[in-house]
Amino acid sequence: MSSDPRFSAFLKERIGLDVASVGEAIIERAVRQRCQSSQAQSAEAYWQHLQNSHDEQQALIEAVIVPETWFFRYPESFATLARLAQVRLAEIKQMRALRILSLPCSTGEEPYSIAMALLDAGLAPHQFKVQGMDVSPLSVERARRGVYGKNSFRGADLEFRDRHFTEEAGGYRIADRVREQVRLQVGNLLDPALLANEPTYDFVFCRNLLIYFDQPTQKQVFDVLKELTHVDGVLFIGPAEGSLLGRHGMRSIGVPQSFAFSRHVEQAPPVPVFVPMPAPTPQRSAAPIPLKPRPFSKPCPPVPPAKVAPADAGELLSQIATLANEGKSAEARAACERYLSSHPPAAQVFYWLGLLSDVAGSALEAQGYYRKALYLEPQHPQALMHLAALLESQGDSAGARRLQARAARSERAESESKR
Repeated sequence: MSSDPRFSAFLKERIGLDVASVGEAIIERAVRQRCQSSQAQSAEAYWQHLQNSHDEQQALIEAVIVPETWFFRYPESFATLARLAQVRLAEIKQMRALRILSLPCSTGEEPYSIAMALLDAGLAPHQFKVQGMDVSPLSVERARRGVYGKNSFRGADLEFRDRHFTEEAGGYRIADRVREQVRLQVGNLLDPALLANEPTYDFVFCRNLLIYFDQPTQKQVFDVLKELTHVDGVLFIGPAEGSLLGRHGMRSIGVPQSFAFSRHVEQAPPVPVFVPMPAPTPQRSAAPIPLKPRPFSKPCPPVPPAKVAPADAGELLSQIATLANEGKSAEARAACERYLSSHPPAAQVFYWLGLLSDVAGSALEAQGYYRKALYLEPQHPQALMHLAALLESQGDSAGARRLQARAARSERAESESKR
């Protein structure tokens, strides 16, 4: 039932979802769940129900979309925004409030992080407004509630929670002074009339969305994003999407790990390039921005047999993930090297090295590490998807599709094993 291609085509038409990017198993599981919930007795019966019910259409979309977000994800993006906001206010002589857009805004962590970052940077409430938008009414409603559980707070630095939240029985409620800076609404980025009558935005956040689209849909979305972004504005994207923007007239502003892009202007770049500062790496679900490929810095040292108890290996793997997720690039790389010096090779370690190399702009080195991860674990899902993104950015669409297909088959096999 759930393998019926009509459902994939429906999701492609409605939200631009490329089945290869998420795997058929995800769509199959969502259709199966909705079929059971609606008590449809066959694929045809559910298809007819889907065609005749707007609520069911939205329910299927909700079943496929699984929000994965937290406050201050990619911290350097928000630090960069705070600096650029001061510059932009001076450019417009503070004659109006800054306009900032977050889409998809999911359950609100990103737009509220934007507001908190700017308030903490000293901007007054009248100097900026944030608009959050998402295709999911359920996500928007959760964002409007403004109550978050522990999963929305990750990393070691949680001082912002003490400043901007109040603890209550159901979790942590965001302060009204932050909520008042954010307007939330339901909207589809593929809608040609999206925000058609709105002025352009000084800053647009659209992260970890483009990687789920095929190339024609990516082009369509890029055109919309460029229309929404002021000619002197900045677009913040996901780490895996930087190489895609270069083909559409955008350039990095030069701040490491900010994943910030402006329009490409040869003689007069609109946004000043800041001196690179030590900055956090992206979280584990992100793929980095490949810059100009550089040769391997050095080959990995030979790995001696393990002499440490397995528990210590697991602890070190956890430490690597924590350091990388907290943005401590040098420390995370050093932890990877410590692991390889005393333990057998592990696919997850090579994956982290690939991610760290990719963020540093060493695309060729990153590609080598991802391939090492796949040599040890051929169906490693993150390595497959990140290597696919690298190949796509280098023009190898066929190679990227093969890797995406492998990831989809792996996901399907895992899903079937859990039945």
